[in-house]
Amino acid sequence: MINADIQNYNDHLELSDKAIADNLANIINENLTATESKIWHAHPVWFIDGNPVVGYSKLKDSVRLLFWSGQSFDEPQLQVEGKFKAAEMRYKHVDEIIEQDLKRWLKKAESIQWDYKNLVKRKGLLERLK
Repeated sequence: MINADIQNYNDHLELSDKAIADNLANIINENLTATESKIWHAHPVWFIDGNPVVGYSKLKDSVRLLFWSGQSFDEPQLQVEGKFKAAEMRYKHVDEIIEQDLKRWLKKAESIQWDYKNLVKRKGLLERLK
């Protein structure tokens, strides 16, 4: 079941973007059962032991799916995002979501994690958790 705050976020998107967001949220929830989900920095994010692992946000022309440790997944479809270890996939239509790819990435999100939870405490130094 989708967290009520996340469903509210999705419900305020345009219909095509809502379809993408609802699909992403459902697949994430089905495959990351040991997570906490909430709106964090104004976007839906899933956490394992307080560490952000996956989330999505509405961009001008797409919905961006972000994996905080995604650069370590060895998945060429995911694009580098930012200066740390994050990687993303952007969707303009719900049909672009390939469920088997997303499930594989989610499995990797559970087993490959960098410690974003303590990034500020470590003054910007990332350490590998798993």
